[in-house]
Amino acid sequence: MWREARKDRVITNTLTFTNFPKSFGKITIFFISDIHRREVSENIINEVKGKADIVIIGGDLTEKGVPFERVEKNLQLIKMVGPTYFVWGNNDYEVDYHELDSLLLSMGIKILDNTAMFFETGEGEKLALLGIDDLREGRSRLDLALLDAGDDVDFKILVSHNPEIKSELQPEQGISLLLSGHTHGGQIRFWKFGLYPKGGVEHKNETTIFVSNGYGTSGVPLRLGAPPETHLLILQSSQSE
Repeated sequence: MWREARKDRVITNTLTFTNFPKSFGKITIFFISDIHRREVSENIINEVKGKADIVIIGGDLTEKGVPFERVEKNLQLIKMVGPTYFVWGNNDYEVDYHELDSLLLSMGIKILDNTAMFFETGEGEKLALLGIDDLREGRSRLDLALLDAGDDVDFKILVSHNPEIKSELQPEQGISLLLSGHTHGGQIRFWKFGLYPKGGVEHKNETTIFVSNGYGTSGVPLRLGAPPETHLLILQSSQSE
C-alpha cells in the first residue's frame, strides 16, 4: 500500500466530442490533481514535456503542514510542461491561502476562481476554459463562471476540484467536459468497495465527466486498488471530414 501510493503514472486518455471545433485539430491537456504532500517526480515531467498544450492543476495542490518550498518546487516542475491553470481545492484552504495565491500569481499561474479563459483559432472558433472555486468550502459560483464565459463559445471545459458539481450541470449550460479530482478514487479500496468510486469517465446528458484518482494521498500515505495517476488528455472531434 505504501509503494502503491508512490507510483508515478501518466495515463493517456483520448476524449472525442461531436461538437469539438475542428479548426483546433486536437488539444492535449496535462491534468494533475490532489498532489497534497507529494513531491512531483521529474520522471513524470520529462514524460509529458513537449506533449501538452496547457496544464491544469485540479486543486489540493497542498495541505496543512506542507512547506511552501515544496509547493514552489512542485510548481516550477509543472510549469515546465506548458501554460498552467489552477483551481482551488478544499485542502488548499488549510494553509495561508493568501500566501498560496501570491505564490501562484508570482509564478505566472492563472487561477480560475469562478472565471473563464478563452482560446481562439484563426478561423474564429472559440474554446472556453472555466474554473470554479471549491464546492465543499462553499466558494463555488458556477453561475459567475458561466457568465464570464458567455454564449459566443463553441466548446466549454469546466474544471472543478469536487466532481459533485455535476449535480448542478444542465444541458443548456453547454459544458462539454468536466475535469475533477478530490475523491482519490477511494484511495483505499477492498475489492469493488471504496469510500468513493474509482476515477474514470462517465456521461451525464451532453457532458463528459472525467474524474482522476489524483497524485497524492490524504489522511494516511497509503493506497490500495486506486493507484495514483496524472493524465495526458487528448481532446478532438469525433466527426470525420
